[in-house]
Amino acid sequence: MSADFLVEIGTEELPPKALLTLSNAFHDEMLSQLKDHNLSFGDVRSFAAPRRLALLVEGLAEETPSREILAWGPPVNVAFDQDGNPTRAAEAFASKNSIDLADLRNKVESDGKQDKLCHRATLPGETTESLLGPMVEKALATLPIPKRMRWGVRREEFVRPVHWVVMLLGNMVVPANVLGISAGNQSRGHRFHAPAAITIEAPGNYREQLRQAYVIADFAERRELIREGVTAAALASGGNAIIDPGLLDEVTALNEWPVPLVGRFEERFLQVPAEALISSMKEHQKYFHAEDTHGNLLPLFITVANIESTDPSQVVDGNERVIRPRLSDAAFFYETDRKTSLEARRESLKAIVFQAKLGTVYDKTERVAKLAALLANSTSAVSSQAARAAQLSKSDLVSEMVGEFDDLQGIMGRYYALHDGEHQEVAEALFEQYLPRFAGDRLPATATGATLAIADRLDTLVGIFGIGQPPTGSRDPFALRRASLGVLRILVESQIDLDLEEALAQAASQHNIFNQDHTAREETVRQVLTYMLDRFRAWYEDEKIPVEVFQSVAARQLTNPLDIHLRVQAVHTFNQLPEALALATANKRVSNILAKQVSELTGAAINNTLLVDPAEKSLAEALAELSNDINPLIAARDYTDTLKQLAKLRVPVDHFFDDVMVMVDDDALRANRIALLQQLRNLFLEVADISLLVPAK
Repeated sequence: MSADFLVEIGTEELPPKALLTLSNAFHDEMLSQLKDHNLSFGDVRSFAAPRRLALLVEGLAEETPSREILAWGPPVNVAFDQDGNPTRAAEAFASKNSIDLADLRNKVESDGKQDKLCHRATLPGETTESLLGPMVEKALATLPIPKRMRWGVRREEFVRPVHWVVMLLGNMVVPANVLGISAGNQSRGHRFHAPAAITIEAPGNYREQLRQAYVIADFAERRELIREGVTAAALASGGNAIIDPGLLDEVTALNEWPVPLVGRFEERFLQVPAEALISSMKEHQKYFHAEDTHGNLLPLFITVANIESTDPSQVVDGNERVIRPRLSDAAFFYETDRKTSLEARRESLKAIVFQAKLGTVYDKTERVAKLAALLANSTSAVSSQAARAAQLSKSDLVSEMVGEFDDLQGIMGRYYALHDGEHQEVAEALFEQYLPRFAGDRLPATATGATLAIADRLDTLVGIFGIGQPPTGSRDPFALRRASLGVLRILVESQIDLDLEEALAQAASQHNIFNQDHTAREETVRQVLTYMLDRFRAWYEDEKIPVEVFQSVAARQLTNPLDIHLRVQAVHTFNQLPEALALATANKRVSNILAKQVSELTGAAINNTLLVDPAEKSLAEALAELSNDINPLIAARDYTDTLKQLAKLRVPVDHFFDDVMVMVDDDALRANRIALLQQLRNLFLEVADISLLVPAK
């Protein structure tokens, strides 16, 4: 037998930015527990709204399956004494399994080796009804809630005070107590449109009954309604709504009965940078903005009301009155900031500590300026522009606008630099220094921006490692993992040919924390280099590239990220060729042979007069021919074609190992064959150590 199950936790308004996360975690934990109890069920649906978390499980089995148990006891010679009486071991086994001592003789079976006491039984299933209360309690206790709260005189804790709990199995209330509240079938509708209690008649009626009470409980449905409503409202007003996914989720979590409305603001505010107006509307008021067909900000906004007003104009008027002073503040900040140049603001950076041992933010800009000028040779940037951008890079942090809207750092720097008459590329670099901000984000488009972005991150990495505070576990207060991946992405995707070890050494030379201690400086550079290149592993895992492919390249201990990436891509392509496994296995065999013959690896050239076997002659000819072919490919970093050419060696290599004995008694012949194998291995090592592609046994 089965029945639908519904659980709803009714609360005060849940944190909007956490609602979807809480709902997903509740869903996953409940499903995990149902599976742990071997309960069968059908479709599962989550519901999440400002005042509720709910779950509907269709076709839930009303009891767990019965279980067959098998318990082995002590051997017969241990279970009974010489007179056939049960020993203490047998008595303990009987007590544990609720067996009469008189029945022990009937509980003897062979386990295939010897006769033992054995108990077989069938345990009946438990009723689902008795399990659901503890399951819900456990699921709620495991939700990712950073700080729980208490309410009233209760000892129970949750993210917000809980006011009701609905638990139905079929049309029957589950007798359970959750967070100090007895479960029932009474829910609540919209706080204003339908404040009275609602009796949920059956789990399958939940969604529709709440809809009748002005609550759209399904988060995804509500989100799509908001998306469609905001889009339609903007179009009706002559604009295109710009819907930020994060803001959409937050607005969805704030509304049970969403009603999009359009408001307007004075066109004079459009003189303020659009990003500042958008930030003000988004962060403070949760408004969506709209653009015209050319991408210009329009003087209107779309708000989503949680009420169906009889006079929507009153709601719109209230929102317009609220947004006006916010935008006025942004306009005031903008006008005030432009009265002081970014250069003049640098003085204020001397009072802001970047890190106690690494000095002030001003000190950091000075270091980054020197480093950026050095890196410019590799990034195709103009050295003077890179240095200038670095000097001004943090000046907007002490502006009024960024002080109010911290998400505008870099954005306002670009505007203020242009106002100050700085070079266009310098201005763009002030914004691009923070790119990429997250996985998949765009990269700096200008050479100066890329140079500043790299220099700023390398300065931080070397400094934090230099004072002995590298990331540990999940602790990474300076976001060094993200900084490392950012540098690698810029170098690889922008095809910047830069030796990372040299760049890190240049960054370290700008720091005074090493106090002329060259050993400490070199050790820090080595640690940072290893840390950064290790980020490639996660990168390639995301691209589904086998770890052994990366390891084969890492074995070369290269320090140029672009070069490393090109090799990894080439080896990944090679690894999918039919010849790959045989050649990797052969290289593994060659590696093992050479490892035992270190004294004979003199690097001597192959003596053709000592090539006596047709198979070794054939291999030597193939190596000589391919050496000439691949040299220009290696020089051009065309590693993919290099390995495709080397794949032609499969047949002569196979014949060599089939027909030729390497470790012969003749010293000269043996040394010549070892030299031949050394040349074979060196050709492949021009790209990677492909012997590491052999699967581990």
